[in-house]
Amino acid sequence: MGIDRTEMFGAREGNGGIIRCDACPVLCRIRPGRTGACSRYANEDGRLIRTDALVLAARNATEGGEIVPFLSDQPNWDGNPITGKDVFVTGIGSGTTYPDYKPAPFIVSSDYEGVDTVTVVTEGIFSYCGVKVKIDTDRHIGSETAAVRVDGEHVGHITTAEYGSQMLSIGGVNHLTGGTKKEGNVTCRSMMALCNKEAIEVAIDDGSLLIIQAGKAPIINGLEEQRMRVGCGSAAIGIFAKQWFGEADEVVVVDDHITGVLSEHQAGKVLNMPPSGIKMSGRRSTPGRYFQVAEPGSGWGGTDIKDPLSIIEGFDPEVAWPGMRLLMTSTTGEDAIYCVLDEELRPVETDMPQALKIVVGRIGENCEPSLSTVLFMGGAGGSLRAGVTENPVHLTRSVRRRLTRVTMGGAPVYVWPGGGITAMVDVMQMPDQSFGHVPTPAIVAPIEFTLARSDYAELGGHTGHVTSLEDILAEFSETARREIWRPDNPWPLTKNGT
Repeated sequence: MGIDRTEMFGAREGNGGIIRCDACPVLCRIRPGRTGACSRYANEDGRLIRTDALVLAARNATEGGEIVPFLSDQPNWDGNPITGKDVFVTGIGSGTTYPDYKPAPFIVSSDYEGVDTVTVVTEGIFSYCGVKVKIDTDRHIGSETAAVRVDGEHVGHITTAEYGSQMLSIGGVNHLTGGTKKEGNVTCRSMMALCNKEAIEVAIDDGSLLIIQAGKAPIINGLEEQRMRVGCGSAAIGIFAKQWFGEADEVVVVDDHITGVLSEHQAGKVLNMPPSGIKMSGRRSTPGRYFQVAEPGSGWGGTDIKDPLSIIEGFDPEVAWPGMRLLMTSTTGEDAIYCVLDEELRPVETDMPQALKIVVGRIGENCEPSLSTVLFMGGAGGSLRAGVTENPVHLTRSVRRRLTRVTMGGAPVYVWPGGGITAMVDVMQMPDQSFGHVPTPAIVAPIEFTLARSDYAELGGHTGHVTSLEDILAEFSETARREIWRPDNPWPLTKNGT
């Protein structure tokens, strides 16, 4: 049955078998055979247990191009894939100790390549946390700062757009605790679903309806996105100018932000292209680069236009000529037309020559598949750090000096500069179902701190609570959830993270 950790996570009360769970401030009183409000803890035969299995991540060694089970070269290896040094104990399923002064659930020692290391393993309760969602699309989904809603509740907002992507910020302490109870609960549920790689539907005020899921193409107003732009209109002109040269007299790449015009662009000038006399809508920025040619929307290049010729105001009769060849395309190549000017200098759409079809197709070829990317971002406050050391600021300084490596579910994190330990992680690099919640509401996420054992003692760590990796494996070999280590994640126990 393993070690009884009831006193670590709570306390027995009275003679009725009730156990008080101290894993979060809710302090559930759990009767035998029942679970707490978060369903993460249960009273099993008078013992307080974590209902989800502890996750052990194991990596395999590679020899001669073939993958072989780790420890196969050791005489005592029995074939069990979680009985060796190439095992990392993640925070998933480890539990949470509360009040803050209690040591973390597992402080694991192991010897790796002659270095005595310690990994402090816990599930942190994050009230100060949020989710950043990158949505690869040219389409306008809503105005910057517009509210993002789930089930009618305000859970986030549109933030600054990035290159070829729209960005959402979901969650945060103000939505979790600063609004109504329903807003907090819906926000928490939405964040947990996204972080666990599940799909959610969000509505943007005065904007689009989206279905987003980590690692999947976004669905916008019922249509699945296919391509992420290769570049803005100006960039596309610069990339493909030489391939268009000689096949068209003018090329316009329509873009909500920067529409490119080949003959005016520096790329066209270097190729000695003659001016075409084209007159564009919008505001001319620099030669061949136009802003605000149309309103944002779901049409060509993220604009609201369906007819690309509507952004051309005309042609200078002193410069343009009948028979002039005009190509117009979007930044993804999904939309394109070819026109020839008639005697009145009006563009007349006609069949596109094969040479131009090839280049337009190449735009699409250089577009990457559209994806939704979900990053969890949370601050490891003094309470979480107290489970590592009696003097939490020492852990912060150790992380800053890169003596301590921070991971979440074994995945590498980016720790923001400045005070505290504010970490950001790509949920696709974490095992499935890494996240949970408590009904305060707050998100529960795994976090691990790995450092040399000597450094751990120096920062005032809870050295009296260190447990060997061998003892952890012996206790959990039959009950742990086993995950194969992602080969693109650095191994946390090595000095340089390789």
